Amino acid sequence: MGLLTGPLPLIPPKNRSSESRDSQGSGNDTSVVALGGGHGLSASLSALRLLTSELTAIVTVADDGGSSGRLRDELGVLPPGDLRMALSALCDDTDWGRTWRDVMQHRFSAKPGRESSLDQHAMGNLLIVTLWELLGDTVDGLKWAGALLGARGQVLPMASVPLTIQGRSRSLGPDGQEIINTVTGQAALASIGVVDDVRLLPENAPACVEALEAIELADWVIVGPGSWYTSVLPHLLLPELRQALCTTPAKRCLTMNLDVNDKEVAGMSAADHLRVIAKYAPDFGVDVVLADPTSVGDRAEFELAASALGAEVVLSRVRVNNRQPVHDPLRLAAAFHDIIVGG
Repeated sequence: MGLLTGPLPLIPPKNRSSESRDSQGSGNDTSVVALGGGHGLSASLSALRLLTSELTAIVTVADDGGSSGRLRDELGVLPPGDLRMALSALCDDTDWGRTWRDVMQHRFSAKPGRESSLDQHAMGNLLIVTLWELLGDTVDGLKWAGALLGARGQVLPMASVPLTIQGRSRSLGPDGQEIINTVTGQAALASIGVVDDVRLLPENAPACVEALEAIELADWVIVGPGSWYTSVLPHLLLPELRQALCTTPAKRCLTMNLDVNDKEVAGMSAADHLRVIAKYAPDFGVDVVLADPTSVGDRAEFELAASALGAEVVLSRVRVNNRQPVHDPLRLAAAFHDIIVGG
């Protein structure tokens, strides 16, 4: 038998986990779309994968730091890092899935005193970009990567081209006068504190067609948690995606962060987070806002801000026991279950 040559077929192989799932029945077939990026989206997906097999992750593509930023700059591709993390969160809970999850997350490290072009590159980033180059299609490349991991769901980019986030920061100079600076790039924007006039470049970038279709067909759309300005808000800044989120017949849940006062949102309350959503996407209505009670602060103020979005507030303990700002997947899954079933 000769070796396989030529381009890969465009239909990925069946997930290795699908056979075991089929034998156990289809389970909950509620269609859920989760939007975000980075660790926040991973937390959401780790919980949602326990509830439904009809799960789609839509991921930000504005990262410009680290391994992703280097690949984006050198090869002109979508930044793969957040896509890789989403795939890893959806991996099958078997030796096969866990092993490939660890492979995807592995980072190369140069020997002390030596330089290497692979230093700090994530293996999964390189694998995803390889599939993109072989297939010539980002969505199909992610399907193949998902099949390799036995991913319980699909992962899609929010846009078909790399995006850049830009905003303005305000500070006081030595003379007490306000200084306004324009800050460009996700990595820079995430570390300067509260910003305003946040926008995506190019402003009318095309959204991923498959992402728009998934939102249209969903039963539930889950937005957040994640870095508020650089992982959550971008989905509402891309015109086609915002339109899809505002008009979908799906019910919508906004999941709050556990740490509402990190570098990116220093000085903001939980209610302020909701006001940011209302400011940038006034037509975006929400059915439920999910929050851990330890992160809400002034509950009356928070509920008032949620009501401005048309949302009911659901308070549920979703934090790990040590009170670190980390979501417990089982607790978060239980909270999502009550919302989705109750809704």
